[in-house]
Amino acid sequence: MQRLFPSPLMSLWLLLAWLLLNQSASVGHWLLGTALAIAIPWFSERLRPQKPRVRRWGVLLRLMATVLWDICKSNVDVAKRVLGPRSAIRSAFVWVPLTIRDPHGIVMLAGIITMTPGTLSSDLTEDRRHLLVHALHCDDEAALIADIKSRYEAPLIVGLGEGTES
Repeated sequence: MQRLFPSPLMSLWLLLAWLLLNQSASVGHWLLGTALAIAIPWFSERLRPQKPRVRRWGVLLRLMATVLWDICKSNVDVAKRVLGPRSAIRSAFVWVPLTIRDPHGIVMLAGIITMTPGTLSSDLTEDRRHLLVHALHCDDEAALIADIKSRYEAPLIVGLGEGTES
């Protein structure tokens, strides 16, 4: 079974994404979605140097709730700033030092930052120790860094089990 489904969770997400993107649950879409959900992880398995290891699902579920809340809150803030006076926007590029070393964790952190309106991950240093973040509004770089590290990076480190492999 492991050979047919090298990554069952990824297969499930691919099938769900296929059905949602096509806005159809017809038999044809189920069959094609299932075929893609089996084939994509099977062919891409060799491209992943290591598999992600989740150590604490509860921490990651709380992180997901935090991210969803931050996305909602940020949507309102960005709308106010974009529709308000031009002085309400003070964009900045900020280098965020990373503690997390797990490549999957770094990708998740960059994705979380990019999904949250008003921020965007734009670069990662070659040694994977700093992430460049663009913020639509940043009064205090240190506060932005502390917020990213405490709200997103720390739970990822705990949830993925330290995450300090290089």
